[in-house]
Amino acid sequence: MDIWYTENQTEHVRFSIRIDKQLASVQSDFQRIDVFESQEFGRFMTLDGLLMLTEKDEYIYHEMITHIPMATNPDIRRILVIGAGDGGTVRELCRYPSVEHIDMVEIDEKVVELSRKYMPFTACSLDDPRVHIYYQDGLRFVRQMENAYDLILVDSTDPFGVGEGLFTREFYGNCYKALTAEGILVNQHESTFYDQYAKAMKRAHSRIKKFFPIALVYQAHIPTYPSGHWLFGFSSKKYDPRRDLQADWWNSLGLKTRYYNTILHQGCFAIPNNVRDALREAETR
Repeated sequence: MDIWYTENQTEHVRFSIRIDKQLASVQSDFQRIDVFESQEFGRFMTLDGLLMLTEKDEYIYHEMITHIPMATNPDIRRILVIGAGDGGTVRELCRYPSVEHIDMVEIDEKVVELSRKYMPFTACSLDDPRVHIYYQDGLRFVRQMENAYDLILVDSTDPFGVGEGLFTREFYGNCYKALTAEGILVNQHESTFYDQYAKAMKRAHSRIKKFFPIALVYQAHIPTYPSGHWLFGFSSKKYDPRRDLQADWWNSLGLKTRYYNTILHQGCFAIPNNVRDALREAETR
């Protein structure tokens, strides 16, 4: 039998993976969660039919959302991760002995439960004693915090459904308040290749710019994400990741990565003209 998972990335574009079997299908209080096994991409998870991660290329996303800020400020100790129920972002953060405390806020406990069961390659550090998991709305959680974190990572779904509140002006303002004077915010920032994603990216960037004196965008190439070209937002009260990269310190840690390195760190901020034009449009709003 020939069985395929297909994601409608736009009304006119579909992305498909041949699957060997379906490992899980759960309807939680928030969304439908499916886990599949495939020959080409290994195990992968979808939420409401949208692909979140695959075993083959998850490392790209998780390394780029974490190591860029960590290599910029070696003094990061306390971290808030919003979303990230698969555990991949936490896995990368736990590789740093200097990190003292990680709060992970995930709205859907079922995502964590299924990740622990079927995706140990990402969920392997969720039981690290430095990690504290809260099952609640990230918008409400961060609203209560002030001067609490050196780094906030917003590892969210797209700005539709349960992830919508993590792209609002209120949310970014609360993140600014929750950060210390040297705080950094990194968020997944969509793409500019398809119109729907480009609009979300420009809207998010224009809102972030209203709070943070440093607001930049960097890129990574993730084969299974829409268009394969994905963006991250880097926002800070103090640090510029191009100028303040601590390459010698980071390289001295001896962390083995498959995508990130300190040369790429500099290069990923050299964004193409179509992205630069979209950011200019966002900044004039």
